[in-house]
Amino acid sequence: MTLWKDRAMSLTGSDLQTRFDAIHDALAAQPSPEERERLKQQIISLFRDADAAATAALAFKANVKELVERWKRLDGATPAAQPSAGAATVSGSGRVDHLGASTFIEKGWSKLSLGDAAGAEVALRRALELAPGNNDAETLLGWAQMMQPPYDAAIATFQRVLTRDPEHALAHTNVGYICLRQGRYGEAIEHLARVIRLDLDRKATLYAHLYLGMVYREREMYDDAGTFFRKALELGPNLLQSWYELGRVHWFAGRREDAIASWRTGAETNKFSPWGKRCAELLGQIEQGGAPPRAD
Repeated sequence: MTLWKDRAMSLTGSDLQTRFDAIHDALAAQPSPEERERLKQQIISLFRDADAAATAALAFKANVKELVERWKRLDGATPAAQPSAGAATVSGSGRVDHLGASTFIEKGWSKLSLGDAAGAEVALRRALELAPGNNDAETLLGWAQMMQPPYDAAIATFQRVLTRDPEHALAHTNVGYICLRQGRYGEAIEHLARVIRLDLDRKATLYAHLYLGMVYREREMYDDAGTFFRKALELGPNLLQSWYELGRVHWFAGRREDAIASWRTGAETNKFSPWGKRCAELLGQIEQGGAPPRAD
């Protein structure tokens, strides 16, 4: 527990907010080109620390759930010192290793962000060995499986999570994505709109906006699609897939210059990210007289 506390205290919400406010004020002051580069590095560092803090919070949440189980065992039916059936152990201590699992959850999310679904799956399965039944690890595992069609394994994984937690927002978001890919648009909208309405998980809400935009793009409702992509960018400026998709809806709606501007912004925001690269590649195709693909 001490290790987790040390990590969490180094990334408190007030510290992150203070850094955010400082960067926000510096950007509003029309910084010089040199200052802009320094601020860029600060933003990258802040994003990474915010993601790490969120992961640490998930680990703490899992520990709180463990306290609930220990409280339930105080009635004497099960000795408090005994581990639950199937629980992973750490050095013979008989408890689930949530801290160790959180490291692999973070690693899995990092690999998902880079588009490495196979690597993410390996890390997340290790997390589940350390903390069996961890909903967050299992949902991200389903996400990794979702990136490797067909979707049968991912659907089964999300069903297990939703059986344990019917309101798990990220699981609903990803089920909505699978429905989108399978052309079941009504079901996709039902799952994704529910996530946005309840707004229980920031990451789930962010991706629900992205995927709803994709649903409306598929249905050629380009204005509605653009609204959701722009909202996704408000919630997550680093979700560069939104710039890629926003460019496509502009193009299909006949707004060529707006499309090019969207892809250019996506490419310039982070030229090393997978979606930044895709924006740059698409710009090159357009310059050669090509057009964006309608299908993914």
